[in-house]
Amino acid sequence: MYSLKTTAGDGYIYALIEHQSTPDRHMAFRLMRYAIAAMQRHLDAGHDRLPLVIPVLFYHGLVSPYPFSLRWLDEFIAPELAGHLYHGAFPLADITVIPDDEIATHQRMATLELLQKHIRQRDLAQLLDKLSELLLTGLATESQVQALMHYLVQAGNTREPIKFIRELALRTPQHKETLMTIAEYLEQQGLERGLAQGRQEGRQEGRKEEAQRIAVAMLHSGLPRDLVARLTGLTEQELTPLAD
Repeated sequence: MYSLKTTAGDGYIYALIEHQSTPDRHMAFRLMRYAIAAMQRHLDAGHDRLPLVIPVLFYHGLVSPYPFSLRWLDEFIAPELAGHLYHGAFPLADITVIPDDEIATHQRMATLELLQKHIRQRDLAQLLDKLSELLLTGLATESQVQALMHYLVQAGNTREPIKFIRELALRTPQHKETLMTIAEYLEQQGLERGLAQGRQEGRQEGRKEEAQRIAVAMLHSGLPRDLVARLTGLTEQELTPLAD
């Protein structure tokens, strides 16, 4: 690594030299990976700006001249299109500035985007109407609904998650069984008093038996095992006999 003065202040340059005797069709991509790894090490060392990394291939093989391009964009099927993608700013989908009515037009992604946009609200009651309307369209799959509720419990700030889920269940008959099963479990675990407290109580034998009973209901209703494990605190080994 070299430190130098630039017109913008102190700068850093990494010289990355690779020796090669056999041509590699993907050498340009390898050099790019090496360069990015060097940039990451620079950030890990405490710097807050990326350094310039200059990859150099030192070739001494039998085939002459070197037969492959060292412009990494040439490795793509459409190099020109790749250039447009990687030479400019990446596409941004900032849901924080997208109106709710526009989000509602985003087909299967609409429910997740709407919940993500408002997840930090203390009171999600005002979101019930829009969220239930989206679920009633039938565009959201059952697994998406399960993921939504898991996201609500894990990341949300709502004071009454059980009440919210139960009300949503009443408004969306096609998802009622799944939502009520989740709400029942949360109620048993006392998540209204705090997720940490509920998990602590779950370690007691009586609570574990209750968690197993709820897990059986969740599994039979079709919830994925990893979601059931996260919600109940049971391990994969503990869930295996319950799934039979």
